Amino acid sequence: MSNLNDFLSVADLEASQVGDVVVEAAQIKTQMKTQIKNGEDVRRPLEGMTVALLFEKPSLRTRGSFEVGIRQLGGDCVYFSPDDVGLGKREPVADVARVLDRWFDCVVARVFSHDALVEMAEYASIPVVNALSDVEHPCQAMADLLTVHEKRGSLAGAKIAYVGDGNNVAASLAIACGSVGAHFTIASPKGYQVPEGPWSQAQSRAKRSSGSVTWMESPHEAVVGADAVYTDVWVSMGEESDAATKLQAFKGYQVGPELMDRAGPNAVFMHDLPAHEGEEIAPGMLDHPRSVVFDQAENRLHAQKAVLSRLMTQG
Repeated sequence: MSNLNDFLSVADLEASQVGDVVVEAAQIKTQMKTQIKNGEDVRRPLEGMTVALLFEKPSLRTRGSFEVGIRQLGGDCVYFSPDDVGLGKREPVADVARVLDRWFDCVVARVFSHDALVEMAEYASIPVVNALSDVEHPCQAMADLLTVHEKRGSLAGAKIAYVGDGNNVAASLAIACGSVGAHFTIASPKGYQVPEGPWSQAQSRAKRSSGSVTWMESPHEAVVGADAVYTDVWVSMGEESDAATKLQAFKGYQVGPELMDRAGPNAVFMHDLPAHEGEEIAPGMLDHPRSVVFDQAENRLHAQKAVLSRLMTQG
């Protein structure tokens, strides 16, 4: 199994490693909860290590889950806000990377441009983790797979229907599903599919894993027989100027009880949050009997601990 140098994309993991990380996350979740409950010593693989949290975008779940996870693993972290850095504006990305490289053991970056992550990884010898970019959201995808694994018992053959914009969340989830032999279907209007780069990666992996990735326009067809129905905001952070156009384009793509009724009998409802009732979801969907949204949010913590443990303790 090859070493993992950075985690900018789900594709940075070999296909077989994706499932391994999910299993590791499930083990970390169970073991650590048991150890804490019983007052036992907790394994702390990041003891003595410090992580830089470099955020160009605000976040509740990403910042909170990384800070808690790093400390639970025995490490420490320092948070840098947009005003602290001015990435690529006040100071070139390469210079920021080379400075952080001298002080920290890892950089977790939440950025507007994926290119900034790529440049940071090029100039830093320490691991760089994508905590969200305009291209991918790989940590979210790992938490999503962990949630499906918990609810369904396995990932191979799982049918995941994603209804909405082919954004960074959809891109990472498609690659992740293709890696583990799951069947990923996205329903979106023409022009709002997952971009060609990550879509091709997802298709290539799906062919090797006996999974599939499919696009269709009809959400009503996409969800039939699904094990999970997933949606995300239609207007992502930084796209506010396109809000009116996107809201018009996605009329008819709202996930509500009627759409869930077309899914499999044990299907779960998923959303990575924050959610907008009246737009991508009908009112009350976060509390729908099939909703696992808050399990999903918790699993960001455990999935990211598995990623950080693998990145920072290998070799």
